[in-house]
Amino acid sequence: MILASKSKGRRMALEQTGAPFLIHPAEIDERAVEAEVIAAGGDADAVAARLAGDKAKRVSLARPGALVLGADQVASCDGRRFGKPATAAAAGEQLRFLSGRTHRLHSAVALARDGAIIFETVAHADLTMRAFSDDFLARYLELVAEEATTSAGAYQIEGLGVHLFERLIGDHWTIIGMPLLPVLEALRREGAILS
Repeated sequence: MILASKSKGRRMALEQTGAPFLIHPAEIDERAVEAEVIAAGGDADAVAARLAGDKAKRVSLARPGALVLGADQVASCDGRRFGKPATAAAAGEQLRFLSGRTHRLHSAVALARDGAIIFETVAHADLTMRAFSDDFLARYLELVAEEATTSAGAYQIEGLGVHLFERLIGDHWTIIGMPLLPVLEALRREGAILS
């Protein structure tokens, strides 16, 4: 199995399963894909699913016969969608908007072999950020540095991002961007792990 992601959280989630895997990050233009899905009327689920599927398909074409797992995540709140912020300043804007609000994470996964999707799903988690001061936000962004630009919503809950929250509804794996239980069931069906 190959994980088509460079996300530390997704790698850690798969490591917890004990299943052997390789890492081969997919190189796709995420912003272009997102713009295309949105232009076609797609919602946050559609954006996350398309990104996960495109990553899995791209790597599976480069690795014939391999089972490839792609994943992606989008945050949404009050009609707005949030992907990975392009800059630290954009991360600050996202976090300022989400402060004191509940947002939804849309975590998508897709399994592909030889360019064909054989499994895909989108799971959700609802997270409430506490209201925090501008001083706290500045210090948080200083500490996490470029990590703020690597995740939807501009945080990693498995790291210092935990300080942003007052309530979480959803499973841990969905929150970190890898809805693991449906992935494991799909891997069992494919014979990639014992059933």
